[in-house]
Amino acid sequence: MCSPTQPTLAAGNVVDQLKRAGSAEEFFTLLGVCFDPKVLDVARLHILKRMGQYLASEDLEAMPNSVAAARCKAVLERAYEDFLTSTPLDQRVFKVLKDAVAPKKTHFVPLETLK
Repeated sequence: MCSPTQPTLAAGNVVDQLKRAGSAEEFFTLLGVCFDPKVLDVARLHILKRMGQYLASEDLEAMPNSVAAARCKAVLERAYEDFLTSTPLDQRVFKVLKDAVAPKKTHFVPLETLK
């Protein structure tokens, strides 16, 4: 599914509008980013989490609204692209998935120390 070529953001603060979005589809529609519903069904939370990771060091509130909207769109497209060519398991954006492959720390007690 492809959203309109123009974002559907209303006049006002883009960050506030994105905070009010109730679904991943709304993010894509608001920012005018095309998406495949099959990809979103599998990776919606991962895509939005990755978008947040990419934007974490940026101060969107300090940017003019049009610049912030363009930046959000570019970052959402980048995050979406990450999951077109790989899976959430490959990307491991959530701690639980990172921990699943982390080396396990074992507490070894030598047999001779037991009494």
